[in-house]
Amino acid sequence: MALPAHLAIIMDGNGRWAQARGLARSAGHRAGTMAAREIVREARRLGIAYLTLYTFSRENWRRPPHEVAYLFELLREFLSQELPELERNGIQLRILGDLTEIPQPCRQVLLHALARTAKGTAMTLALALNYSGREEILRACQSLAAEGLPMTEEAIAARLWTAGMPDPDLIIRTGGELRLSNFLLFQSAYSELYFTDTLWPDFTPTHLACALEDFAHRQRRFGQTQEGA
Repeated sequence: MALPAHLAIIMDGNGRWAQARGLARSAGHRAGTMAAREIVREARRLGIAYLTLYTFSRENWRRPPHEVAYLFELLREFLSQELPELERNGIQLRILGDLTEIPQPCRQVLLHALARTAKGTAMTLALALNYSGREEILRACQSLAAEGLPMTEEAIAARLWTAGMPDPDLIIRTGGELRLSNFLLFQSAYSELYFTDTLWPDFTPTHLACALEDFAHRQRRFGQTQEGA
């Protein structure tokens, strides 16, 4: 079965998962963290080279302050616990987004994890964190303008947070919404999209297998006719 070299996932539905069970939203976020752990392990087992998880968007700052604080504490806890496994399995961590606004305790753990996993070659795990696709493109264009360089497609791509990574072959969104929500806007021009009603905490390796099976049967022509592909 043909696998995507770069799989990206919009992890949606934690709050609704908790609400359906009469739980606090924090319980949904914690359950979503457990789901992320299993999907990272499965992607590594399958040999997917790049996995990007939409972890926290710039728009997420609009959530209640106590929820935002909990999300960053959960991320700090997750990275601290998972770092030995990331190192052991040769997984390099990357951050897509602006780290300067991340709370200091979480930022310290992120920088430590980035340094410790920098030599990993088996898989790249990219966390889109404090991320905005529009801002990413804007920053790249501003950088080129400041350097006095022409704004070619290749030059913009080289200045995105994903520089050096292939564009995503497949983008999965859980939770039933049918949109990209400012995620990898430049990079997703020819990505295959897969939407599922399954809420993120319920998304298992079995659900991932269904998405990958669907992807394997798609014809990716990149603007060509079927005969020319």
